[in-house]
Amino acid sequence: MGVSTKEGNLDMNLSLPGNPRYQPKDLQDCFGYDHLFGAVAEVEIATMKTLAEIGVIPASDIALLTQDVAQELLYIPTTDVDEMERRVTKHDIRAWVRIAQSKVDPKLRRWIHVPLTSYDALDTARALQFVRGHEVVRRLTDKVIGHFVEQVHLLAAHLQIGRTHGQHALPITVGFWFATILSRILANIQSANGAAAKLVGKISGAVGVYNAQVGLGIAARCGGKTFEERVLAKLGLEPAPISTQILPPEPLADYLFACVKLSATFGQFGRDGRHLMRTEIGELGEPFEQGQVGSSTMAHKRNPINCENLEGTWLKNQAEFGKVLATMVSEHQRDLVGSSVARDFPTIVVNLVNQLNTLLREVGGKPFISRLSIDEVSLGRNFKAQGDAILAEPIYIALQMAGYEGDAHELVNHTAMPYSKKNGVSLLEATKRALEYQHSLAFMGQVWEAIPAETLQMLEKPELYTGAAKMKALEIATAAEAYLKG
Repeated sequence: MGVSTKEGNLDMNLSLPGNPRYQPKDLQDCFGYDHLFGAVAEVEIATMKTLAEIGVIPASDIALLTQDVAQELLYIPTTDVDEMERRVTKHDIRAWVRIAQSKVDPKLRRWIHVPLTSYDALDTARALQFVRGHEVVRRLTDKVIGHFVEQVHLLAAHLQIGRTHGQHALPITVGFWFATILSRILANIQSANGAAAKLVGKISGAVGVYNAQVGLGIAARCGGKTFEERVLAKLGLEPAPISTQILPPEPLADYLFACVKLSATFGQFGRDGRHLMRTEIGELGEPFEQGQVGSSTMAHKRNPINCENLEGTWLKNQAEFGKVLATMVSEHQRDLVGSSVARDFPTIVVNLVNQLNTLLREVGGKPFISRLSIDEVSLGRNFKAQGDAILAEPIYIALQMAGYEGDAHELVNHTAMPYSKKNGVSLLEATKRALEYQHSLAFMGQVWEAIPAETLQMLEKPELYTGAAKMKALEIATAAEAYLKG
């Protein structure tokens, strides 16, 4: 049973954890503030129904749990629970129980929260919320993957200079760059899918050993499946193998780490993108919309705001995951130190969905990813900036493979390269002259004749030295398409 906005109730607080500036509506049903206790109600309702099934709650009593009554329980706002907690109980779950009891017949009232402890309800509800939040994450990520696949196919053969350490390195293609991001998205969403499927619940009591269930005869009535298994089955969850008053932290931490890794991938795309948009590079461009402003004073500015936001949001998630790590340890099988911290955990998913929405934001029916522009002139200018110096690798390796017995890397690096720059000749020509200078014209000719013709042809055309860039790009696109179909 899902939790959604109660029709006609305009007073609900549906704010999400994190900065109020970033509030994706996709997540309001599971993480909107006044919906937070809806999942708790689901656990409590599933528990009462299970108690009735095994004969603990009389049929006449459970009959009072009508659909309308269940809806009343599901829509108890967190704001009301907060007020009851502050004013009366000083305890969140007992506050919810008080309110819930006021909404049901006295004969049903006594069964609410039997035989649960607070974190049977709260930890299980949290698992439910993240399972449902992941449905949004997965749906949006799959859309992003589809658009990345389109870009890879479109740009698989578009020549680009590859860079390492911020320096021109070897030829690649624009599609290959997109594919490096796509591959990480694919790996991390699959990791998140797997981790979401392993989120667990608990109905194990105050210290995790089922005291009330065993001591009061509830367990004996179950047969086959345990009481915990029966309740959680109604919620679509498996039980943790063992728990204390709280769930073991690893399943949720694994899921949130997968989300953080996915967020980091989009941060990588943002960082790469904004560097490629630098004025002096100019290979990539963000769309500049009607009425958009790049600076409050410099009217010529066209800032890479979306790419900056993608990377900035990753920085936020990096910090948020520290909270998850901080709650991996608790005292005496459970203390309250981590309770307030865990309330911030959904912020990681909120931030991730904001990144996804940035990538998918449409103008004129096209998402941001598809509206990125590729500047062919800048790509060509940057590719040719160092001439054939970008072929230093194949030149030196070709020499070694042709039988040159010296250190060809040293020859190219410290003799040919300086000569090429000083005299304005190609690196290939400078290498020939270095061989002739250090040895003889005959020796140079001998080495050159040992280099295969097709290799020599490539050494004269840097654009041919793209390796398997196109093939690898399309390989990743094919894997992504298989994932989407599967």
